[in-house]
Amino acid sequence: MNPAPAYLSAPSYVLGEHEADHTTIANLHARAREFGMPPKAALWGWGTVRRTAKSLETLAVESGTAALRAAGVDPGTVDGLIVCSTKFPGGPRTHGRFVEAVMTGIGLGDAAFTGITLNRCTNLLVGLRTAHALVAAGQHRRMLVLSTDRITDESVRMENFALFSDGAAACVVGAEPHGADAYEMVGGASAQDPTSLDWSNEISSDLARLVNERVLTAADMKPGDLDGVLHLNLFKPLVVMKERQAGFSADQLFLDNISRVGHCFAADPLINLVDRGTAGQLRDRGHYLLAASVPGVRVSVLLHKLPAVPAPAAPTSQEH
Repeated sequence: MNPAPAYLSAPSYVLGEHEADHTTIANLHARAREFGMPPKAALWGWGTVRRTAKSLETLAVESGTAALRAAGVDPGTVDGLIVCSTKFPGGPRTHGRFVEAVMTGIGLGDAAFTGITLNRCTNLLVGLRTAHALVAAGQHRRMLVLSTDRITDESVRMENFALFSDGAAACVVGAEPHGADAYEMVGGASAQDPTSLDWSNEISSDLARLVNERVLTAADMKPGDLDGVLHLNLFKPLVVMKERQAGFSADQLFLDNISRVGHCFAADPLINLVDRGTAGQLRDRGHYLLAASVPGVRVSVLLHKLPAVPAPAAPTSQEH
């Protein structure tokens, strides 16, 4: 039996309210020396970062509310919530209050909730794949998927693969499309190498090629058939090298946000999808691949952009 269709609608995001140049990162040059990186901002894509004084819950509420508003969805009709974060605060004694703050802040009712964290910066795409499966199986009708993260220790805002920014992203995954910005979820896949999961290992282009084969073959497509790839905002040479090795062309990549936004943890693919659309680089009925890699893991979600549905014209009064 073929699964029911599922749609991703109204991708939205919020960034940390304080925008700062990369030169404000106190230990930038020390970290660059530690990683053996010449201090050349243009080479790496060092630009601005976003910091927040807000909590993870507040970022989640703001992004989730923005997505539901853009989708035109009443929060009370959402029957499932997936919250992704690389580190949920506290432990079992505090997690209930965390979920309560997110759900009541957005205005959700008794929606079933799931938390995803162990997948690091692939968390959001894992959440999207989970929501896709639940909707396609008929377990849920309308789900909100969101990712929320922030740096709490400024000494690690720079890593050897990215400059981190604080932010959150969200979208609706449901049995029907909502709003003016909607996509059919064509498919998705992941590939893992458990022996390479340690933080110190490199990102694998072999895993990316394997995921491409799993996702695109099922859709009777090749990498060159994609209209765009929405990847993580890692340092520019790393993104270009790994994604080109995965089989994509330079024209399929979206590098603008590496310097404009920085690496917002797992939220990058949705942020880049929104901003690529704002830049006029999405076409109706085009195919776009959300993709994220960390050491030992690659996850991708294939989207088919639906034509925008114009808003109904306002009724006019007629004389009789």
